[in-house]
Amino acid sequence: MATRCLCFATLMLTASILVLGISAQIECGGNLIAIGKQCISFVQKEGPKVPPSKSCCEALQGANVSCYCKYVTPVIESKFSIEKALYVAKTCQAQNIPTDKCGSYTIPHPPSSKA
Repeated sequence: MATRCLCFATLMLTASILVLGISAQIECGGNLIAIGKQCISFVQKEGPKVPPSKSCCEALQGANVSCYCKYVTPVIESKFSIEKALYVAKTCQAQNIPTDKCGSYTIPHPPSSKA
């Protein structure tokens, strides 16, 4: 059952990549195919937030996260955790991580500390 779900998730990610198209990859940098293969397990809605693998971070090198965020559709948001995706991007020290929105996901601001 888990294998079937992973295959379905991989299929959905591949379909999403095709929707984004080559123009998004050219515009936003990075390698979408490698990102999909190496990072999918870290951005699934189910399960805990875990640090990404070295190979996932390598796949994200050169990716402009804010640029990709403007291509996030409701279908992508229904299948993958945008919160986890941003966590992966931050952990991997990706470029241009947004601080306000990614798709329709509003990024929470850390509580301000008052002295």
